Parts: sequence; structure tokens; C-alpha cells
Amino acid sequence: MANRGTSADPGMIVTRTPLRVSFFGGGTDLAEFYHREPGATLSTTINRYVYVTVKRHSDLFFEPIRINYSVSEQVVHVDEIKNSIARECLKFLNIDPPIYVSTVGDVPASTGLGGSSAFTVGLLNALHAYRGERVSPGQLADEACHIEIDILKEPIGKQDQYAAAFGGMNLFTFKPDEGVTVEHLAVNGSGPLAGLFESMLMFWTGHQRDTSAVLSEQSKNTGSKLDQLRRMRDQATELHRLIADRNIDVPGCGEFLDQAWQLKRGLASKITNSQIDDWYAAGRTAGAWGGKLCGAGGGGFLMFLAPLEKHQAIRESLHGLVEMQARFESHGSQLVVPFPS
Repeated sequence: MANRGTSADPGMIVTRTPLRVSFFGGGTDLAEFYHREPGATLSTTINRYVYVTVKRHSDLFFEPIRINYSVSEQVVHVDEIKNSIARECLKFLNIDPPIYVSTVGDVPASTGLGGSSAFTVGLLNALHAYRGERVSPGQLADEACHIEIDILKEPIGKQDQYAAAFGGMNLFTFKPDEGVTVEHLAVNGSGPLAGLFESMLMFWTGHQRDTSAVLSEQSKNTGSKLDQLRRMRDQATELHRLIADRNIDVPGCGEFLDQAWQLKRGLASKITNSQIDDWYAAGRTAGAWGGKLCGAGGGGFLMFLAPLEKHQAIRESLHGLVEMQARFESHGSQLVVPFPS
């Protein structure tokens, strides 16, 4: 497909793509598991984002391609781009120079909130808009999985791409034939999840981790960890059912979350360490119903569910960590410039 941006300049495109918190089932979205039997995850997007800007690069600059992230790349050919996601997205959609891409996020990279996949989804969304195309969340998620898993061979699962594309709270089911089903849960002021985000506390551990190392080991361990993974998958589907039927409250979610963390921490050697265990124990002792380390493990954000009257005690027990406020985000990746009509 030809790049339409060279003949008719579409102007500046900006997308906003949410990060996610995965509650249950993480690890069953890896192909090593769902190729054997269906996997399932229950997650929500939050009001922390990755922003991507795409525009035609001005002829006044010496380089035809500029890619800005934590560094600035200025190159002549797409194949010279070192940022693998940016390079492969541009190649996948046949975007020719001159092109400018910039991205910035609300949290550091590699923190367990699905930032890399949010960047992939957001960039694909922006590049489609640059070409004059509107695409569905399902297409964005499928293309992002293709870029990250099939082309770049990252040892990751599918839940982050789908969460970023669809937004909201969802049960994603991953099938052996590569199909994915999406079951949305309404989060409103009168439902069973009304108090979920009020009870949530998130703390930045200060440690960025190598997702590939953790997930590669976890993938290799799948055959010997099937019982734990099945229980984690079943927790996701059971919690979805209970929430949909309005038969569970936030304390119950917290207790389920603690059970899920105890299962998850045994899937690979680098998921947790003594420092993370101490922080988690401190939060629980201070009154949290339950919690977990977000993402693959090894660092990132610690998340707790706790009664409001215990929040200050939990903060004091984790005084060395930085708290991040997080609220529910109902939308997936969105075009914010130009404002959609």
C-alpha cells in the first residue's frame, strides 16, 4: 500500500494510548500456554498514557527521518532506525520518508504496565491516520502482536496489545487457533467495581526490568507449571463471572489478587526477589487485602487493594517508594490531534 502522506500532507497526527494493569491470568496469554489450551486474562486500562506524534518531516532538515524517544535518531533509510518497533511499524505500513515520529510516556519504560505494546498500538494507530485510514481496535491489536511477536520475536504474550487497543476492563480469552475474544465489563458509579479504583494503591519500586529475560524463563517453564497457570486462568474467568453477576466486592477481589500473586511468583526465578517480598509483606501487614507486582516481574509497580482507612498506614510502611495515582480509563488508543470528528 502506498504512503498517502507524500502527495497530500495530513498535518500532525497525535495518538494517546493507555497503559494497563493486569489483575488475573497473566502468563496464560503466552503462546506456550494457549497453544495447548485457552488462556485468559482480566485487566483494565488506567489514566496513564503513551503519546505518539507523527508528521511529514520538513524538507528544511538534512535528514529525511527523525525518530525521537529517549534518544533522537536522525537517519536516511528506514532500515537504519535502531528503535525496532518504530522501524518495523514504518516498514509494515510502507511509510516512506520524509517522516517524523516522536513518543513520550507518563511513566518510565519497562515498568510492568504494558508500555512497549502501548507504543506499538499508538504508533500503528497514528500511521494509519497519517495514511488517511481508520482501523478497528481488533486490527490494531492484531497488527501490534504481529510486529512484536511474529516479526521481532519478542517472548511476550498478547494481553498488552489488546488492552491498549480496546481500553476499559476486559476478559481476554486466547485460543489455540490464535483467535482472541473480548468480553467487556462496565465500570460505573453503581456497579460492583465502583470502589475498585478508590481502594487501589500503586507504588513505583524504582526498578526497571528486562521483560524478555523473565518471560523467556517463564515460557520455558510452562510445561512444568501447567497446574498453576490453569488456576490463574480460571481465576480470571471466575472473577469475570462474579463481577458480571455482581457477586463479589472489592475485599473479595483483593483476596483473589493475593492468591494470584502467590501463584505467579512461582512461575519463574526472576519474578520476585527479597526486596519485593519485603515490600509486599509490609503492605499486607499494614492492612491491604491483597496485591501484586504489575507485569512480568522483577520490578516496576507494586499494586495493592486496601480499605481507605488503611491507605495512610500502607504509605508509611512503604515510605521509600513513590506512589502513583491511577484511575480507570474506558478508552483504548485514540486519535487526539486532529480531534476526531
